[in-house]
Amino acid sequence: MSSADTLVFLLDVDNTLLDNDRFADDLGEHLAQAFGASERKRYWAIYDRLRDQLGYADYLASLQRFREGLEDHPALLQMSAWLLEYPFADRLYPHALETIAQLRALGQPVILSDGDMVFQPRKIQHSGLWDACRGEVLIYLHKQQRWASIEQRYPASHYVMVDDKPELLASMKQHLGSRLSTIFVRQGHYAAAAGADYPAADLEIARIDQLCGRKLVDLLPRNVASRATPPD
Repeated sequence: MSSADTLVFLLDVDNTLLDNDRFADDLGEHLAQAFGASERKRYWAIYDRLRDQLGYADYLASLQRFREGLEDHPALLQMSAWLLEYPFADRLYPHALETIAQLRALGQPVILSDGDMVFQPRKIQHSGLWDACRGEVLIYLHKQQRWASIEQRYPASHYVMVDDKPELLASMKQHLGSRLSTIFVRQGHYAAAAGADYPAADLEIARIDQLCGRKLVDLLPRNVASRATPPD
């Protein structure tokens, strides 16, 4: 297909394809078991401060700062291995990989995620999402600011963005206008806390597997769907 009739699906990872809230719960439980409840609280305070500073989650950088005062603790050196070897494939939402496979019949699936350059790629690889998208993965500090780079890397006549954060969907819609269809997945704590401060997405679903079995006319404006050519 040429870019004149290409459709690209931009798929978020955390709490969209993968239950990152469950991972965070497991991490908190592990920290409490290894270091105690007060140290768990300290880790999350470090994490929250870093997230406010950076604008994205950085579990490894939080661990680096968490080590202060614990350098002689026997469990400290095992924490990086626990994070990097976490079984993220077990945290995929039901039928997440099947959903990606079905979207491939309609267009080009691309992972579009925020995050650091060590842990986030590792998560995507270990979960199986990297292979499911055939290595078409973008990870930015702030993906809503990188729309020009996304268009250059994946030129298309139309884009479909799937995310659990309505503010990101609204921001991307502002840049791409009618060339973007937005799908809000109401999964995870961000989606649960979302109010009515942002324009409604073009489509809202409760779970990622609700995209399975959809046709182009279910996902796109009718005039766009009629022009899009599914890939061979």
